[in-house]
Amino acid sequence: MSRIAFGTWQLGGGWGSFDEDAAIAAIHHARELGVTFFDTAQAYGFGKSEALLGKALREELKRDRDNLVIATKGGTRPRSERPRDSRREWLTQGVEDSLRFLDVDHIDLYQIHWPDPGTPAEETAGILQEFVDAGKIRHIGVSNYDTAALTAFDKARPVETLQPPYHLFRRDIEIDPLPYARENDIGVLVYSPLGSGLLTGSLTPETTFEKTDWRSQSSAFTGETFRRNLAVVDKLKEFAAGKGISVSQLAIAWTLARPGVHVAIVGARKAANIEASLAAADIDLSSDELAEIDRLTADAVPVAGASPEGIA
Repeated sequence: MSRIAFGTWQLGGGWGSFDEDAAIAAIHHARELGVTFFDTAQAYGFGKSEALLGKALREELKRDRDNLVIATKGGTRPRSERPRDSRREWLTQGVEDSLRFLDVDHIDLYQIHWPDPGTPAEETAGILQEFVDAGKIRHIGVSNYDTAALTAFDKARPVETLQPPYHLFRRDIEIDPLPYARENDIGVLVYSPLGSGLLTGSLTPETTFEKTDWRSQSSAFTGETFRRNLAVVDKLKEFAAGKGISVSQLAIAWTLARPGVHVAIVGARKAANIEASLAAADIDLSSDELAEIDRLTADAVPVAGASPEGIA
């Protein structure tokens, strides 16, 4: 698979309005540039993101299915009484709905979006294995799991991939669960390497977001935390410029340089943003440069993101 994956969270409606034609053009451009891995989820607009991805890739999916890796996620019900739900009924509906929205006969990688403490791991693993046996999914992964949840799932059925959040302002996976993933040969696909926009270099302290954009409710994008982290971004911009690259490319290259990280999932709503992100996969950072990045980000405020229960 390509080391840069095209993420589609932004196409589900939770990031404010966007132009559908421009989004489809961005997906097409990603394919032209060699992206083979596309990640989506049931929860991204309850089918909107999956349907848009399926529409954009329909001709190739029908013509040459094995050239593409399609990943999606299920097991969540935001804004419901049970926002994390990995029981049989909901997982079954999720897999069938995803197949229909994507318009495919199988899903390459199906991931449990968030751990469900109310459903035993062996039950969830067993249900997904049934879908593997039926040929509806090929591989099984998880997202947002810690080591304890990974261990419980692994006892029932090996976890093949882990999708955690990871960027310069959110590094907790370095303690848990990244070491476990490395030790157990689990593929790691990190999301939000650009900090949901914080590390693009395009935001200022005056930036505001549409009410339908989840960032409008997040403490990471308001007040002192926002201002302090943007000041760090300014320092990183200057450092990146010295290498002849953008701060967003620096941030992506940094995630891919971390031991145990295999893929960075990057979203885009416009074709123009794709090329720069893909180029980041070819940027090498020396040990001295990585140490300097650590120094420059020492004053950053750790931030969280969205979960099925709400916004942090």
